Amino acid sequence: MPDGRESPNPTPGRAATHSEPTDATSTHAEPTGGPTEKCGVVGVALADRAAARPLYYSLYALQHRGQESAGIVTHDGFQQHSHVEMGLVGDAFDEDDLDSLAGATGIGHVRYPTSGGVNACCAQPFSVSFKSGSLGLSHNGNLVNADELRDELAELGHAFTSNGDTEVIAHELARNLLEADLVRAVKRTMNRIHGSYSLSIMHDETVLAVRDPQGNRPLCIGEVSDGYVVASESAAIDTLGGELVRDVRPGELVVLDPDGTGFESYQLVDEETTAHCFFEHVYFARPDSVVDDTLVYEARRNLGRQLWSESGVETDVVLPVPDSGRSFASGYAEAANETTADGQPRPDDDTGVEFAEGLMKNRYVGRTFIMPTQDERERAVRLKLNPIRSTIEGRSVTIIDDSIVRGTTSRQLVSLLRDAGAEEVHVRIGAPPIVAPCYMGIDMASREELIAADRSIEEIREEIGADSLGYLSIDAIADVLDASRLDLCLGCVTGEYPYDIDGEATDRDVQRPVIDGGEGSPARADD
Repeated sequence: MPDGRESPNPTPGRAATHSEPTDATSTHAEPTGGPTEKCGVVGVALADRAAARPLYYSLYALQHRGQESAGIVTHDGFQQHSHVEMGLVGDAFDEDDLDSLAGATGIGHVRYPTSGGVNACCAQPFSVSFKSGSLGLSHNGNLVNADELRDELAELGHAFTSNGDTEVIAHELARNLLEADLVRAVKRTMNRIHGSYSLSIMHDETVLAVRDPQGNRPLCIGEVSDGYVVASESAAIDTLGGELVRDVRPGELVVLDPDGTGFESYQLVDEETTAHCFFEHVYFARPDSVVDDTLVYEARRNLGRQLWSESGVETDVVLPVPDSGRSFASGYAEAANETTADGQPRPDDDTGVEFAEGLMKNRYVGRTFIMPTQDERERAVRLKLNPIRSTIEGRSVTIIDDSIVRGTTSRQLVSLLRDAGAEEVHVRIGAPPIVAPCYMGIDMASREELIAADRSIEEIREEIGADSLGYLSIDAIADVLDASRLDLCLGCVTGEYPYDIDGEATDRDVQRPVIDGGEGSPARADD
């Protein structure tokens, strides 16, 4: 499999007009309030067929990353075409919409809402027209210095329609494209934005992929029969019948050839450490995706095995909380049938722990984790899961879940199982306690809402009503992912972050770029 044409240093890209302000016009904007968002991005460049349907199918494969809006931007070599709507992918597009998206290159986006709410102005890709052409931008992540950049750009004459960080990236890149070629413009933008970002970008008919220097959010490259794909997860590439080439490296720019014949790579920023989000492997990514060289399914099974090793409890049956708890429970039960809870080999005449499905999921109910209000989350748990009484009644039960955020689901699950006749209910979690919010793109709650922020494990156990409660250690996460703790973003479980965030501690020596503001163009980092 070719790995693209690797270029260690930036080389000239498309020429751009110089020296004038952008006067960029935003045709699609984020909401006010600087939303953090967990999203899915994709981009394709094909040789001889329209990009719209491959993008549409890819967004279906990434639907789990966002259910509130979906959008596609394409370019036919002459002009940009865009369609962005609220709702699921299947609701956002019809046949006429796809037919209207002409061109063999394009990008796409799915989103779920956080603090920005649920409305059409939240949806992406974000489109900008300016004097040097057109831009489309899909963003997964969150900047922590967006306000400083916005203030400076506003003083330079840029008109903003929102407080969203995606609009800031678009304006910053558009301005840099007037002063430098494509690759150097991207590098200048990367040198000035600070935070988490995986981007799929269109500059006219050229598709780009950019990953932040810490590689916080996933992004990968794939090859299909007639072109190349970039996507948040490899499952999108599988859906198109393609083959995963590799992950986009932290700090890398990938430029897809518009004719689908290959791609070019530019390593624009090198950092000594990464900050991969461990929660992608624990919860968010599809189990059939490969993220940073690791199959998510195998990672979760191995995390389950570690969970048994660290806090196993002998019960009659192990039940996964569907769907994300299933892989953890499989590994946990497998390890439980090899050794006892105290680590001794299990005797041949010991039948061990049964692995069974005891909770049936209504697949037409969305994730409680990302439902906007507490009332909706409370109601959704009973809509979503129904116990199988014959598996549970009169037995001691261990339920395996990926995480506890607010505690609402866990408390109701324990209650459901007791109502179904369980004699004991033990809870095991395939992640450490979540004690702090995520600023990098997962809206998991404020500290006031996080059940582990100010409670001990014993207090959480009492709160959810379980007979026992065990979490996985941070060291187990690092061991399974074959990474040092410093190469992972662990902010939500340590309260120390890999980015310079106002009011928060850092786990490394890091500072955000200095944004001076004022008249004229800002000082440039070395190209």
